[in-house]
Amino acid sequence: MNFGDFYYPTPVNEPVLSYAPGSKEKETLKKVLAELKSHQVDVPMYIGAEEVRTGNTMEIRPPHERNHVLGKFHIGEAKHVTRAINAALRAKDKWAAMSWENRANIFLKAADLLATKYRPYINGCTMLGQSKNCYQAEIDSACELIDFLRFNVHFLSDIYRQQPISSPGVNNRVEYRPLEGFVFALTPFNFTAIGGNLPTSAAMCGNVVVWKCANTQVYSAQMFMRILKEAGLPDGVINLVFVDGPTIGEVVFNHPDFAGIHFTGSTGVFNKMWETIGKNMGMYRSYPRIVGETGGKDFVIAHKSADPDVVVAALARGAFEYQGQKCSAASRAYIPSNMAAEVRKKLVAEVKTMQMGTVENFSNFVNAVIDEKSFDKLETYIRGARKKDAKAKIWVGGKCDKTEGFFIEPTIIEALDPNYVTMCEELFGPVLTVYIYDENKFDDALKLVDSTSPYALTGAVISRDRYAVEQATNKLRNSAGNFYINDKPTGAVVGQQPFGGARASGTNDKAGSMLNLYRWLSARTIKETFVPVTDYRYPFLGEE
Repeated sequence: MNFGDFYYPTPVNEPVLSYAPGSKEKETLKKVLAELKSHQVDVPMYIGAEEVRTGNTMEIRPPHERNHVLGKFHIGEAKHVTRAINAALRAKDKWAAMSWENRANIFLKAADLLATKYRPYINGCTMLGQSKNCYQAEIDSACELIDFLRFNVHFLSDIYRQQPISSPGVNNRVEYRPLEGFVFALTPFNFTAIGGNLPTSAAMCGNVVVWKCANTQVYSAQMFMRILKEAGLPDGVINLVFVDGPTIGEVVFNHPDFAGIHFTGSTGVFNKMWETIGKNMGMYRSYPRIVGETGGKDFVIAHKSADPDVVVAALARGAFEYQGQKCSAASRAYIPSNMAAEVRKKLVAEVKTMQMGTVENFSNFVNAVIDEKSFDKLETYIRGARKKDAKAKIWVGGKCDKTEGFFIEPTIIEALDPNYVTMCEELFGPVLTVYIYDENKFDDALKLVDSTSPYALTGAVISRDRYAVEQATNKLRNSAGNFYINDKPTGAVVGQQPFGGARASGTNDKAGSMLNLYRWLSARTIKETFVPVTDYRYPFLGEE
């Protein structure tokens, strides 16, 4: 029963802590890192009220320290997916019927727990499990995840207040129902915030969720699940399982109560899931919502009027923060000939100052790539650029060493051909490819940017010429869902830059905005007539 209209105003973005020398947060985080490494966790699957341990386990090891074991997690089978779906469906009616203020306050409490008691723990788990430095962990697993929870409550509160007009004698209203069935959340390794947002945004709308995170994100995912439980999330609303992709897909996509998928990952996997869902349409209770943010081949194009120092800083940060493993990372750059030599000199010098190593040494800007598969893929591309017949040359970096961790030096390749393989294919690592274009052929360069890649996630133009900025903005209208002017193409903030791309980069449903939440709601319009008519006849039927 509702006794009032509970509205949640616009929150303020969570402040980013600096972790400067001598700061309290730095001291606390270092202690927590030591604490986390001092014991091994035994991570169960969370299905309904149960913590499920199968005995079939996989070790969790830091990508930057292969010999250390953080713990293990229990791997499930098809039967566990079925149990998770059943647990979700059992919880559904009670969860959907819960009053908005009580549902919302669970997630607001989780945000406050993240901001205080668990801040060093969620950051520490992200640093150790996903090899992020302290700042990259802070802006992800603390600030962005907190913002997702708080802003989504506000956005949903705004949606619920959107109501139609009523005419005399009639009352119209819209109720925003959860979807009929369960939602499947499939999350990637690279952002703890994405891992938290994809299941909670759907759950916040009254849906029940089966959540599968990447195996390489289990360490932080289990910490967030524990926080949700402490915040009061009822059993069965979000069920976390560790089952391989093909197995979970076989169960989920063949279930009549499958209502939607919230996905971040590769374009190939998303395309396959879409195909499977399409083939299975006859068995579903309703048309499933398909929401995905997929690949990217994100660009920076500099105009001849650009400040070379701005270009260098945008590329240094945009390409190499978190080892280039951001969906939005700068992966290809187009530099005009008039500043190419200066940009090369300064950018190479900057890259050479970047220290690489473990996350516990806070002076390291670069850490390890996520796993051996990623390492081997990147090393293959780098070796290819070294070949004598390659239409490319390496400016800096290129060393690859997986003896102790999966370390790949920040690498810059100059492509002599604008269609060279590393200008076109998604690499997802600390490799930036640069193409130098004729400074007087900016329009041709814009056409290259637009046509080289099937993706359209993020991109940036750097220019002091406003006509050039407008030209790029118009020509690249469909080339990026998030477009940056005189900045790097990374760093979207919840509530400020709703995030998502189109083309092969996904459905552009904009995480961090109202647009995404609409996808997890089903509207019902209700019209009530206070004094109903008692005669079918209209006045026009009368004769004089």
